[in-house]
Amino acid sequence: MAAMTTGNTTRADANRRRILDVALAELLRDPDASMDQIARAAGVVRRTVYGHFPSREALISTLVDDAVRVLADAHAAGRAGVEDPAEALARSVLAIWPIADRYRLLVALAQRTVTTQGIRERLAPVRDACAELLRYGLDEGVFSSPLPAPALAHVHEQILFAVMEAVNEDLLAAHEAGRSAAVTVLTAAGVPAAPASALVGSLSDRPL
Repeated sequence: MAAMTTGNTTRADANRRRILDVALAELLRDPDASMDQIARAAGVVRRTVYGHFPSREALISTLVDDAVRVLADAHAAGRAGVEDPAEALARSVLAIWPIADRYRLLVALAQRTVTTQGIRERLAPVRDACAELLRYGLDEGVFSSPLPAPALAHVHEQILFAVMEAVNEDLLAAHEAGRSAAVTVLTAAGVPAAPASALVGSLSDRPL
């Protein structure tokens, strides 16, 4: 009996994961995709989708949770083992950008349902880690800002959201956005533009 329960649980988890993967693809293709559309694309009946997610909003909220978890992992990996604060900051932005770029349309969509405040609450651990890095850089004199580290981390977060929105609005080419975001975050921390551009350029030309 236990084996059957385990098998059912595994199958349910696999169905849930498939629904999430298909839902992300469908919502990125069509932000107005309905639960019916998502169910058809996933090859299941609507009841199965609602069995895992009681509403479209709950489904989108779960996708945002997934995105934030992957983002946090990339942010940590990008700065891990890097002692120089400027390089660590640049690496962290470059590491998260491919993920942010993938999910940028989802973030725009989620602001209608999860709300911007809800997204910010989910990003608190990433923001706290960024503040810690900024505090170290300010103490070491690598960064310079009239803002304390927590406020500067908030500014950096808003810069990344703004760059994502600029790409959504066709104001910035997607392939340039990662480097642009990294340079902008560095300059906001007080790193002069030329050294910031040179640092990001050198990191972009080799594996992170």
